[in-house]
Amino acid sequence: MKTVTAIIESPKGSGHKYNYEPDINCFKLSKVLPAGLVFPFDFGFIPDTKGEDGDPLDVIVISEIKSFPGCCMDCRIIGSFTALQTERNGKTVRNDRFLAIPEVSQLFKEVIAINQLPEGIISQVENFFKNYNNQAGKKFEVLERLNADEAAELIEYV
Repeated sequence: MKTVTAIIESPKGSGHKYNYEPDINCFKLSKVLPAGLVFPFDFGFIPDTKGEDGDPLDVIVISEIKSFPGCCMDCRIIGSFTALQTERNGKTVRNDRFLAIPEVSQLFKEVIAINQLPEGIISQVENFFKNYNNQAGKKFEVLERLNADEAAELIEYV
């Protein structure tokens, strides 16, 4: 079970998308989501990594808390979704989502694998990203769900 540091960009329940801007060392509002669409859990990135899209690897932090942009937490990776994202210009890239649990979580302290989560939570996260990308004119397609060990193998630091 791999432990990573996650930095939160957009908190659970937020209808706003924030991006970390390293050139100015702050979090910048990048998008207001359509009415009714909110992040189901904290969303952020794993620092010092890089995905095929050129950004740090994305992480969804499944937790009982709602944090804040810039919150840094140690998390265990419990799995991931491999995914293809098709941009508005037609370019398709891998844009996987890693699922993690904060090491200090009480509600999810026993969860060490994606298959220990209720199916409803996993489906909610998958559907959120499909809807989130669709409203932006993009397509998000989940290819497969990976267990903790398979997901950890995909995390490489730069």
